[in-house]
Amino acid sequence: MRPRSGPTVEHRVLAARLRILRERAGVTLQAAAVALGAHPATVRRIERAETGLDAHQVRVLLERYGVPAAEAEPIMAGLAAANLPGWWHRWRDTMEPWQMEVIGIESSARLVRTWHPALVPELLRTPAYEAALCHTLYPDEPPARRERRVELLMERQRRLRESGAVLWALCPAAALHTRVGGPAVMSGQRVLLEEAAQRRHLTVQVVPLDFPPHPMSGVPALHLLRAAAPEIGDRAVLEIPGSRVDIIDEPGVVMDYRIRLDRACAGAPHPGTPLPAGDASAGNL
Repeated sequence: MRPRSGPTVEHRVLAARLRILRERAGVTLQAAAVALGAHPATVRRIERAETGLDAHQVRVLLERYGVPAAEAEPIMAGLAAANLPGWWHRWRDTMEPWQMEVIGIESSARLVRTWHPALVPELLRTPAYEAALCHTLYPDEPPARRERRVELLMERQRRLRESGAVLWALCPAAALHTRVGGPAVMSGQRVLLEEAAQRRHLTVQVVPLDFPPHPMSGVPALHLLRAAAPEIGDRAVLEIPGSRVDIIDEPGVVMDYRIRLDRACAGAPHPGTPLPAGDASAGNL
């Protein structure tokens, strides 16, 4: 079984295929559970990638669904890879359960859109900025644990760059006025943002301080994730103040957030418009 570190995309894809095959065969959760000699909740957890994929259980389900051998063999062959832990597994001691789910999708995403109402979006932070922020947010943690948080974020950024995924970030100019760390930290963060805007597959927009309210005004930190696998629907990740995070997969709700973000981006200064020298209050990176 895969150690508990959140399902990988490979795991999610196989779990989704099992659900699709069951529905195609017209088999109810109850009937599938009878075939397994288990509770319907067990089948539901398998289909939601909430538990490891047991080879015996998967074979029984495929037989119950009448899946031909030519279609069943690739599924069985993919079980070993699907049960492997994700690359982030060694950082799981520093992660919340919701982070494991988000990073599991993000690691195979082809598009990530992100908004933060007050800070530089995490996928664009420098190590120094993130370290200073962790020192503020987790003052009681040992320094070594905070360092691992920074390591994890840097690894996420590296993998996203290497995968060629598109990253589109929107934040208010207030994020560049919120001093995280000292002047050197903020200067380094600004340089990175200016350089990042020249990278391929990356769009950075900054809403000026004197900009009128827009569709994302008042919305907490939001991330929209689109995986490369069609079996996995888009996700909206909403960071609610008070240490609560909602991971939303309901298509209509995700679409509503996408439309809000689209409208805010359409109204913001065009990507590539430089910031006036020494003034983070207007313009765009």
